[in-house]
Amino acid sequence: MTQSTSAYIHIPFCEHICYYCDFNKVFIEGQPVDDYIEALLKEARLALLKNPVEEMATVYVGGGTPTSLSASQLDRLLSGLREILPFDQGEFTVEANPGDLSADKLTVMKNYGVNRLSMGVQTFDDRLLKKIGRKHTAQDVYDTIYLLEEKDFRNVTIDLIYALPGQSLESFRDTVAKALALDLPHYALYSLILENQTMFMNWVRRGKMQLPEQEIEAQMYSETIEAMEKAGRNQYEISNFATPGFESKHNLVYWNNQNYFGLGAGASGYLGNRRYKNRGPIQHYLKALAEDQLPLLEEEVLTRKEQIEEELFLGLRKILGVEKRVFAERFGQSLTEVYGPVIEQLKAQNLLVESDTRVHLTKQGLFRGNDVFQEFLLNKND
Repeated sequence: MTQSTSAYIHIPFCEHICYYCDFNKVFIEGQPVDDYIEALLKEARLALLKNPVEEMATVYVGGGTPTSLSASQLDRLLSGLREILPFDQGEFTVEANPGDLSADKLTVMKNYGVNRLSMGVQTFDDRLLKKIGRKHTAQDVYDTIYLLEEKDFRNVTIDLIYALPGQSLESFRDTVAKALALDLPHYALYSLILENQTMFMNWVRRGKMQLPEQEIEAQMYSETIEAMEKAGRNQYEISNFATPGFESKHNLVYWNNQNYFGLGAGASGYLGNRRYKNRGPIQHYLKALAEDQLPLLEEEVLTRKEQIEEELFLGLRKILGVEKRVFAERFGQSLTEVYGPVIEQLKAQNLLVESDTRVHLTKQGLFRGNDVFQEFLLNKND
C-alpha cells in the first residue's frame, strides 16, 4: 500500500468533560501525558513499518482537546510527527478550544506548519454553554479569534451544535449571526445527538431534560443552510459549509472513503480494506506499546459488499454525491448495475437526483439522509 493516505492523531486529554461528549477522553490532571506522547510517536513508527506509504495528504490532530497540552508537550508531539510521518505539505489541522490557546502554543503550531485550526464553539449563548458543560464563554471565542488574527492564522473553522436542551430559535439565530460575523472560511453545524454513557442521555432517560421538537430542529437546519448560502459559504457536505477552496481536505478523505491511519488511544483507521480500532483506556494503550505491539483492540476486513455500502453512505453525505466513474473504477461494476432499482425508487420519492456523471441527495433528501442511506444496504435487496 504505497498510495497517498492521511493520518488522524488522537489526544484524549481534556481540562473539562462536556455533558454530551462520548469521544474517548479523560480529565488531564494526574495523567501520564508525556508518556502518552512518546507512546503515540512509537505507534506512528510501528504503523508505518507495517504499512509503508510514500506520502500523506493530510494530518489531523483531534481529541479530546489537543490544546490542553502545554506548549512544550505540543512541541514534542508536532516535532515527532513531522519527523516520522511522510507528510511534507498539505492540510495540517489541530483542534482547539476557545480559552485553551495561548500565543506560545500558536507559535509552536506555526513552527511545525499547522495551517488549519478547528475550534469547538458550540454556541454563543453563555447560559447554554454552561448548561452543556463547556468551560469557555462567548468572550473567550472573541479573544481567541483576535489572537489567531494576530498570529496570522487565516484558515479557521468553528463547530456549532444546534437543537441543544432549552435552545430557542432566537438563541440559535443569534449564534449563527455571531458566527458569520466572524467572517471565517469554514463552519460545521451539527444537531445534538444523544450518545449512550453521556450525562445528557442519563438526564433525558430520567426525564430531567428536554430537547427541542423535531420540527424546530429541522427549521434550525433549514435556516442554517439559508444563512450560510447568503454569506457565501457553500454547503459541500450535510453539516459543512465553506468559502470555495477552504473545504476540509481531511474530512473529504473520510467522505471519499479513502485510506487513513488512526493513531492514539481509541483512534480508528482504514487501510486497504481493513478497518481497525485502538485500545481506548490509556494504560492499556501504553502497555501494548511498551511491549512494542500495536495497540489494536479490534479489526475488520470489509467484504466487497460492505465496501460498496460504505462508498454510498459516506459519498452521499457530500452535496456533489457519488461519482459514477469513481464507483465503476473501484468496484468493476456500474452504479446502475448494483443499485438501479434503489436509485429509481429514491428518485421517485424526490430524495435523490441522478445525472450522467453522479447521484446526489435532493434538498429534501438532506433532511432525511439516514432514511436514504438505509436504502443502500445491499442485504435489503438480496
